[in-house]
Order: sequence, then C-alpha cells, then structure tokens
Amino acid sequence: MTDRSNEFVLTVAIPCYNSQGYMGKAIRSALSGGPSVEVLIVDDGSTDDTAVIGRKFEADYPDRVRYIYKENGGHGDAVMTGLREARGVYFKVLDSDDWFSEDSLAEVVDHLERWIRYSACYDMMICNYVYDRQGSRRKVSIGYAPSLPVREPFAWDHVGKFRPGRYILMHSVIYRRQLLLDCGLELPKHTFYVDNIYVYYPLPHVKSMYYMDTDLYHYYIGREGQSVNEKIMIRRIDQQLFVTNSMRDMYDLNKLENENLRRYMAEYLAIMYIVPSVLLNKSGTEEHLAKKDKLWADLKEYDPAMYKLIHRQTLARLSSINNPAWNHLLKYGYSISRLLFHFN
Repeated sequence: MTDRSNEFVLTVAIPCYNSQGYMGKAIRSALSGGPSVEVLIVDDGSTDDTAVIGRKFEADYPDRVRYIYKENGGHGDAVMTGLREARGVYFKVLDSDDWFSEDSLAEVVDHLERWIRYSACYDMMICNYVYDRQGSRRKVSIGYAPSLPVREPFAWDHVGKFRPGRYILMHSVIYRRQLLLDCGLELPKHTFYVDNIYVYYPLPHVKSMYYMDTDLYHYYIGREGQSVNEKIMIRRIDQQLFVTNSMRDMYDLNKLENENLRRYMAEYLAIMYIVPSVLLNKSGTEEHLAKKDKLWADLKEYDPAMYKLIHRQTLARLSSINNPAWNHLLKYGYSISRLLFHFN
C-alpha cells in the first residue's frame, strides 16, 4: 500500500449506486464538518445522474470533494476504493441515503483535531446512531453507555457487557485509517451485508478507543429496495450465510487473550447466526429450514469450541432449535424487536 501524507483529519467515503434522489443530503451533511473533512463520492457504476451530481459537488468544492467512478463491484468494493483513496487520518463510511447531525459532526471533528495535535490518535471512535424511520415521529437513538466509558480513552479491559441491540455497527464507528490498512481489511465484491465484516475484522487490532455520547449518524429506514428490508434479506439469504461463514473463519475466538474482546466478538458473531436463522425460520420453506440446520451443524463441525462459545448465548441457542414451538417464539421475539428498535 502506497503511503500518502495525511492531508485531512477525517475522510468520509460515500458509496453511491443510482443515488441521485438522496445523495445530496448525505454529501452536504459531510461537508458541514469543515475544511479538515475530505469527502469521497464513490460512484459504483451508477446508470442515473449520480455522476452529474458528484461532479458538480467536486467542481464546487475542489479542495475537499473528489468524485471517483468505478465499475460496479458492490457496497464493499466501493468502501475499499474509498479507503485506498482516502487522505484523512481517520476514515468514516456514510451511506448515500443517510446523513450526519451537523452539530455532532463538528464536535467529532474538533476531538479528532485535538488528538492529532497532541499525538494521541486512538484507534477507534464510537458515536451513537439514530434509526430515522420513514413516516415515524419517534427517532430511536442507539447509544453505548454504560457499556463503554464516556468521553475518555479506554481499552478492552474497560469494556462492559453490551445490551441487546446495542452492538457497534458501521454507523457508529470511525476507524484510524492506517489501522484498517495495516490489519489487511478486505471486503468481498458483489456481496451485501459486508458492513459486518468492516466492523468485526479490525477489532483484535484495536488497542485504544474513545466513545462520544452524541447522535452523529442518522440511519434512514424505509426506502424501497433497501438491503435491510425483511423480504429482500430473505431473498438474499445466501449472501447473509456467506458473510456469517466468512466471519466465522476469520479468528479462533478461544485464542483471543483479552476476555472482554473475546466475549464481545462471540456476542457479535452470535448475532450473525441469529439473524439468518430467524429469517430462514420466517420463510419457513423446507429448503430454508434445512439451511438453518446446516448453518449450525457446520459451525459445530468446524470448531466445536467456538460453537460452544456462541451457543451459550440464549438467543443463539433458541435460534438454532428447529421445531414449531421454538419457531413461533422466534417469530414473536423478532416482531417485538422490530417494534422496539424500528429496524427494517
């Protein structure tokens, strides 16, 4: 990887695919961070006016915005293109239908600038994100207190147990760019749900963290065709299974020395097994129920110790069972979770 000078405090990469209807809001919210924020508009082979809009922003902000066209390779490939082209000390992904809170972004950039000024560049900053569901007046903020110390540097030894539904996602994380390059992060092309790999894979390399209890990221839910739409997720279940198995193969969790890191990664991986299990159950076809059984059987055969570590999570245990009573319970729990957290 060619070394480049750090010209910006933060690079915001915005993957775009046929995003002409909403990308402007995302770009303007990133630009509100000021001159120390670089904005990369990564066009993943769009066929609409994404290029026109991207080039217009580049012309209007030539010192801060770059429009990058690439052949279609999927969301993960666009993220990797942004990472390779970034010139910021820190790196953040903003999906083209989401946006930042301007006040929170200003606060985040101020902190990053001070870290760089005093040579205290922590590996990862974590912020809250907000489920901004179309047509809903209630906005659900996902924060991480008391699981994480607030506004002070910390390591894995100081990380507490996370509450259900409060795991670190791409929406909430800002990584030090060089850490992502050094750890060898790679995201597969033409694959959905790789944001989980983006968050999960670098974690053992993260030694220092900082949590700001501020609602930075607005995660828009409800647009037709979104990858998190339940029906679309069931249709793309094989990609979910591919990502889950890929994450299973990345690390032997039992060999991680830090107990808190091991516990958190096991809980995260358990969620990766629970989600497709519930979706396969909701579909209910013989083919899909057989895939659910195979998912868990493969894990048990691949690494019995990892299976035991993940299976000790209550929801993971329930989701691995395949009988009508448990299947009904899973469907009920999933429906309640949707009401509480407003996802998909």
